[in-house]
Amino acid sequence: MNSTLKGFGAALCVMLPLLAQAPARAAAQAADPALVQRGAYLAKAGDCAACHTAPKGKPFAGGLPMTTPMGKIYTTNITPDPQTGIGGYTEEDFARAMREGVAKDGHNLYPAMPYPSYAKVNDDDVKALYAFFMSGVAPVQQANREPDIQWPLNMRWPLKFWNMVFLEKGVYQDKTGKDVAWNRGAYLIQGLGHCGSCHTPRGIAFQEKALDESGSAFLTGAALDGWFAANLTGEHNVGLGRWSDQDLQAFLKTGANRHASAFGSMTSVINNSTQAMNDTDIAAMSTYLKSLPPAGGSGAPPYTFDPQATRVSLNRPANDAGARVYTAYCMHCHGVDGRGFAPMLAPLSGNPNVLEKDPSSLINVTLNGTEDLVIGGIPAPYPMPKYGPVLNDRQIADVLTFVRAGWNNGAPAVTAADVAKLRQAAR
Repeated sequence: MNSTLKGFGAALCVMLPLLAQAPARAAAQAADPALVQRGAYLAKAGDCAACHTAPKGKPFAGGLPMTTPMGKIYTTNITPDPQTGIGGYTEEDFARAMREGVAKDGHNLYPAMPYPSYAKVNDDDVKALYAFFMSGVAPVQQANREPDIQWPLNMRWPLKFWNMVFLEKGVYQDKTGKDVAWNRGAYLIQGLGHCGSCHTPRGIAFQEKALDESGSAFLTGAALDGWFAANLTGEHNVGLGRWSDQDLQAFLKTGANRHASAFGSMTSVINNSTQAMNDTDIAAMSTYLKSLPPAGGSGAPPYTFDPQATRVSLNRPANDAGARVYTAYCMHCHGVDGRGFAPMLAPLSGNPNVLEKDPSSLINVTLNGTEDLVIGGIPAPYPMPKYGPVLNDRQIADVLTFVRAGWNNGAPAVTAADVAKLRQAAR
């Protein structure tokens, strides 16, 4: 009798977790194919793959390392695997994690997960995303990795207070006086697109300083993991002030235009997200971004192209150290006039990333090159090569100082110490 009861108890222990997961599995099996397809589109709009798919890893199985001021964290498995993923999540569990940063078991997620942005996602879109992740994604059994954060900084309970102060609950509400395109663009930029997570500066508690256009810091650019995410306001020099709607739409669809090319984490955004979005949504995003007034920047006069002084310095033999490096390694792609061969080869004259006072992106892309932009399955033909193994810190500082001064760019010099710091961080 005792052995029978023990056997029944063991069976019950196995069955109860399965029964608890049954509602989620049933919902997944009943998902409307059209809803799943819409969820797949929204997952691309949210660029979920960029964070939750590690290099050479399985889709959405997590494991991507992310550097934070406290240490490294690793993205989680969001496949429908019931043991290691979100297979046991109900739609309510899923919505809470997405909008409030609270996992099914009650622990708080780090705000590297952009739930302050996803809080704005409406109920219909959450439902479609849930349908996609439950029945449009293959389950992967892969345990989540604990963060590399030392005690006491690894304690999660303080995040409850962080949420009380910084999390603004409530889905996006259309702004009166704005048209359909503007509101759709605002919804995508502020919500699923979570552009502010990278492009808005953070405060001392790692909170975004603004979550929409009502804050002066919104989308004014921010340093992030060794890069500087560009200013997306109408600022003339370092922002989008000189970009037309067509320029911006081309960049979102292809990663390049006559002003700049994507690099760093923006390459992943283009590859995994914006190129797959429909023209109506791309146009709406452009409409919203182009409506933002100038903010940030250095206050320098509006950029005007002037090649003459730079042409003289590039005469053979080049007459300064930076010009000599430029003629040897850069000029064949970016040209004597710094205008490159856009959109295939990025311009340097007037490029917002060159004019930016923070040189992190220029240093990083020179040291480490760029990942391939892959548009419609075809890699871009001329990715930026990595010069870290070829040029020393002094040479990189010299050539970037030359570029930032050239063609009337007028940006501050780069030091060898600036380069050494980022070279060390990349190891």
